[in-house]
Order: sequence, then structure tokens, then C-alpha cells
Amino acid sequence: MAAINLQTKEGRTFRQTINIPEIPPLENGDYLTREEFERRYNAMPEGVKAELIEGRVYMSSPVRSRSHGEPHSLVVGWLVFYKAFTPGVFVTDNSTVRMDEPNEPQPDVALRINEASGGKAMLSHDDYLEGAPELIVEIAASSASHDLRDKKEVYHRNGVMEYIVWSVFDQRLRWFSHEAGEYVELNPGEDGVIRSRVFPGLWLDVEALLKDDMAKVLATLQQGLASSEHTGFVKRLSEAGEQK
Repeated sequence: MAAINLQTKEGRTFRQTINIPEIPPLENGDYLTREEFERRYNAMPEGVKAELIEGRVYMSSPVRSRSHGEPHSLVVGWLVFYKAFTPGVFVTDNSTVRMDEPNEPQPDVALRINEASGGKAMLSHDDYLEGAPELIVEIAASSASHDLRDKKEVYHRNGVMEYIVWSVFDQRLRWFSHEAGEYVELNPGEDGVIRSRVFPGLWLDVEALLKDDMAKVLATLQQGLASSEHTGFVKRLSEAGEQK
């Protein structure tokens, strides 16, 4: 209900109460359609983070520094460094992704190929990602997080080709690759490095990352960027973009 001022033809002002439908706030655990989720989310105060996973609303609690903010920044730095030398890919940080009807996650970090170069995710007219980025990273408190259950299933079903979950309290990083219709966990080679199968040259020294040794993380990545596989990937992206 709201009271508004109205005027008669003679110029007299009077107040009238009318019904104005209010937008309900998002509540953790609500089951909503994607359309209703977006309507309520857009009406929430600035800074609120929420996701729709299998039709259920998940709202984040305040983000802690050492258990989320700092690991998150390391992953962003690693991927932005890769992007700097790989024209045709984009890094997104905490951006909403419209996947399918019951799912609208907001991944911590994503790396995608430009749609003009063959990427599966694209920007909508209202500046949201639609589809599945090729790589998603989530920072999880522990292996008990729904990042390794519901989200993993959603990302797999929607065709996210690689999915990384860093369980900070467990000091464990798991990297899944979409192969033969299922997620297969990639293990480090003898040198301790995991090499992306979707983004050539994207190399990660897992132990160095877990120990916050970013100098070593970036030195390893530089080796990947100097590889012939990365050079060929950049060439393919450029040629695909030129054909559009």
C-alpha cells in the first residue's frame, strides 16, 4: 500500500491510497524460477550475492579474507596473466551466468573463449553471460561445500569443460575435465604441474599455489605460455575470429 498525491481537473490536490505490489526479498533456501530470482535479486541492496542452483536460492555470508578473499585474488591473478598473452579469451570475476532454467550461478572466477572464436558462452543484450564458460573456479571452505556436489553436477550437465574447486581448509585443489560424458579429475604430472586440456599453455603448479608462492605459479605459467601448444592455440583463436 502507498499514498500518492492526485489532482482534479480544477487543480485541487487529494491523497489516495493504492495497491503497489512489493517485490519480496530473496531468502536463503527459496525455490524460484530464474525469472523470479532475477526480479528479486535486482531489487536487493548493493553488495548482496546470491545464486540459483537447481531452482534453490543460495545467499553468501560475509566473505572472510584468508579463507576466501586472498585465495580468490591469487586465482584471478593467475588467469588474468594467462589472458594477457592469449587474445580471444576473457576472465570474469563474480559474474552471473544464465545456464539453464533452474540455474543462475555466480562463479567466483571464470575463463571463457570469445564467442566470435567459438566460445560457448556469450553476452546477452543486458550484459549477462549466457551458456557455459569453458573454465570455472570456485573457492570453497572445505570439501563438504555444495561446490563439489550440486554445483559440480550443474556445471557438468551444462557443459562447463573444466571445473576447479579449491577447498581452502582442506588445502586441496581439485581440477575436473569434461571427458567422455563425465568429469575426470586431473592429477599433477611428475613436475607437480596440471596442464589445462581446454586452454593450452594454462599450467598450474598446485603446490606453489597452495603455499601462496605466486612467483613460482607465474613462472610455471610463463613456461606454458612459451609452449608451441599455446602458440598454436592463439593462432587458432585469431583465425576463428577472422572468419566470423
